[in-house]
Amino acid sequence: MDRIYRIKQGMGGRPAIERDGQLHWLKGELFGKYELGEPVPSGSPHRFLAPVMPSIVVCIGLNYKDHAAEMNKKLPAEPLVFLKPQSSVIGPDDEIKIPAWAGRIEHEAEMAVVIGKRASNVKAADAMSYVLGITCLNDVTARELQAKDVQYSRAKGFDTFCPLGPCIAVGLDPSELGVEGWVNGERRQNSNTRELIFPVPFLVEHVSRFMTLNPGDVITTGTPSGVGPLAPGDRMMLKVEGVGTLSNPCVAG
Repeated sequence: MDRIYRIKQGMGGRPAIERDGQLHWLKGELFGKYELGEPVPSGSPHRFLAPVMPSIVVCIGLNYKDHAAEMNKKLPAEPLVFLKPQSSVIGPDDEIKIPAWAGRIEHEAEMAVVIGKRASNVKAADAMSYVLGITCLNDVTARELQAKDVQYSRAKGFDTFCPLGPCIAVGLDPSELGVEGWVNGERRQNSNTRELIFPVPFLVEHVSRFMTLNPGDVITTGTPSGVGPLAPGDRMMLKVEGVGTLSNPCVAG
């Protein structure tokens, strides 16, 4: 299995592949044909960026039965869809800014899928051929604003409210992966994607019926129960089985 990272170089990032514990520069096209290139020099530490910068992040709400229960919501008859802007995306170890004026800010640990090729009107049976791989995503939410507003754009669209990474795991089956959320070393969320109400192939079919997805776009899959507050000084860690750990500090913003 490959894990694809994006390493900061100059003003941008360069993709690299981890295979058998070794990092190599990606040779070819990330969203096409690629192979292992030269080894990545190991003499100095690398800064890892969000593995992609999606043109759009399509989020799915209330997709775990236990989370719907803790939010006192009925199970949805079809996926609840909302969007996060590209400006909300940050990478590993980047700071989550906690705006004091926005009230209670909460973490939502999620598995997300990265689209690998243009997808429109995709059938569920073919959906996984449009997925490049799996990553971690923290759907940071201003909970009081979410309750106040009719829609979720403001509550979930703040700058830094979409930590993404640390890599894209290629070749994982998303149907049975552990998902955990940790704050300051305390595990708050612990579930498995087998508990999803709407699985990944269904979500790809559903979203692509009304929205064309482009390579690098991201679909989240919802969060399990255990969402809780974040405050300046906290460190949020999100783990998806087979992908790795996404860790971000929280600061006043």
